[in-house]
Amino acid sequence: MHSHSRMSDGMLAPAEVVRRAHAAGVAIHALTDHDELSGIAEAAAEAARLGMAFVAGVEVSVSWGGETIHVVGLRVDPGDPALVEGLARTRDGRDARAREIGAQLERAGVPDAYEGALRHVGNPALVSRTHFARHIVEAGICADVGEVFRHYLSEGRPGFVPHRWAGLAEAVDWIRGAGGIAILAHPGRYRLDEGGLWALMDEFRSAGGEAIEVVSGSHTPDQYRRFAGHAREFGFLASRGSDFHAPGESRVELGALPPLPDTVVPVWHDWPETAALCGAPGAPRSRARPGAPG
Repeated sequence: MHSHSRMSDGMLAPAEVVRRAHAAGVAIHALTDHDELSGIAEAAAEAARLGMAFVAGVEVSVSWGGETIHVVGLRVDPGDPALVEGLARTRDGRDARAREIGAQLERAGVPDAYEGALRHVGNPALVSRTHFARHIVEAGICADVGEVFRHYLSEGRPGFVPHRWAGLAEAVDWIRGAGGIAILAHPGRYRLDEGGLWALMDEFRSAGGEAIEVVSGSHTPDQYRRFAGHAREFGFLASRGSDFHAPGESRVELGALPPLPDTVVPVWHDWPETAALCGAPGAPRSRARPGAPG
C-alpha cells in the first residue's frame, strides 16, 4: 500500500514497479508517488494486464510542528480537481529549492550537484533530496544513500533547505474530497517524542484521518507492536507498505513485509478491490471492525 516510481523519487517506471510487485506475489498494489498522480494511469494499465488488483494512491508532503510529515491517500480519484490543484501548489517552489540545495552542496565540495541530481530525475517537476543523494553516491563521495543523509541533506548539514508543504487538515481534505482514505505514513520515522506523536495522531484523527501505517519499511518489529497499540487507542485502521523506491536502495522489497498483527483492522478490510482476493494465496487478510457485521 506504499510504493514510488520515477514520477517522484523512485528509480523505476510505474509499469516496472507494478511488474516487480506482481513478481513478488503482491495481490493488491498501490502506487503512492510524492505529491504526484501522473504515474497512476500507466501503473493501473499494467496491473490490469497482469490481472493484479490496483489502488490509485498518492503521498502528500505536509508541514507540521517543524517536521515534514507524509500522508498517504489510497483509493483516490486521480482526476479530482481539488486534489490535482492542491498537489500542483505543493510542488510549486521545488525547483528553486533544488537549485539552492545544489548551491549549498557545491560550496561543501560536491561538484555539479544540481545538474547531477537532474540526471536521476524522471519528473523534472519533482527534484528531491533523494535525487541529490543518488548523485553523491554516483560521484563516489559516499558509499550509499544512508551515508549521504548522515553527512548531507539533513537538518544542520550541507544541502538542507526547508520547504513549506501543505497543512495537515488541508492534505486530508484533498484526499477525502477525492473519495480516498487518509493514512499517516510511517509514524515511527518522525523526530517526535511520545507527546508530540500523540498530538500529531490526535490532530490527524480530528482532521478526518482514518488509518496509520503499522507495518512499514521504516519500522522495526517493536514498532509494529507499538503502532498496532496506537491504532487501537485512536480507533485507526492499519495499513502496511514497504515504501519501496528502488532495487537495492529500499530497506524492504515489495511484498517482503510481515502481515499486520491480528489485533488491528486492515485498511482494506471492506474494499471491493480485495473482496475477490480473500482466501487466495498471498492475499491481504480481510477482517471486519470489532463488533461490526462480518
